[in-house]
Amino acid sequence: MKPTLFTRLFLVIASSMLVPISLRGDEPKSAKSAAEAAASASAAGSAPEGLVKLSKTNDVWLDTKRKAVVVDGQVCLREGHLEMFACPKGTKEHESVVSVNCQAQEVHAGLLAAGAKPGTTVKFDPEYKAATGQVIDVYVLWKDAAGEKHQARAQEWVRDIKSQKAMTYDWVFAGSGFWKDEETGKEYYKADGGDLVCVSNFPTATLDLPVESSQSNDDLLFEAFADHVPPRGTKVRVVFIPRVEKKPGDAKSQRQ
Repeated sequence: MKPTLFTRLFLVIASSMLVPISLRGDEPKSAKSAAEAAASASAAGSAPEGLVKLSKTNDVWLDTKRKAVVVDGQVCLREGHLEMFACPKGTKEHESVVSVNCQAQEVHAGLLAAGAKPGTTVKFDPEYKAATGQVIDVYVLWKDAAGEKHQARAQEWVRDIKSQKAMTYDWVFAGSGFWKDEETGKEYYKADGGDLVCVSNFPTATLDLPVESSQSNDDLLFEAFADHVPPRGTKVRVVFIPRVEKKPGDAKSQRQ
């Protein structure tokens, strides 16, 4: 059977790792505790200890024990309407709160290595169909001017324009996709153009909201939550954690 594009992407990333991938390890008691552990070395600005680097040139790591993807970046927007929460650096900083120092495809490959299951991207024709996929919890870690560490759910940096409160929706691993240049035959990962963590629906999104959210400038639903976001240029560490939903009987099986 011919490997899928996503499988080939994962194998390329895995082959460049400094140590072999291991998906074994203890499940985190909660997504929050996993985020804290992934950031135990520092909030941002230095390579996290004990993690596997997923790229020779970019700031993206895999926590094989806690099954999380860790990415470094910076605050790029504190005020204004949003289509993204996070984009790759050099793409859509004008409509994202955070830009990350890696490609979207590297985050995708890391999530696959962490055991996350992609779903389907949003569809608009013949009718709207929301994005699907495993829920991915996203945390942001940073240090203030005094060197004090902070942590927040990414939703706390996104404000619902109508309610004026932090966004309440989760992100799902929609999975983006590839397009092929017909002249060269080369394939490109769609979300590398900017659509890494979206708050407006895009069929190119790696992570999207599982609810209808317009990308029309006149109907955007979200804006940067300036009161919660540190100054532009602040170095941040973004942690992506596939949420493991407990099934009935899990607790019973663990006791046996």
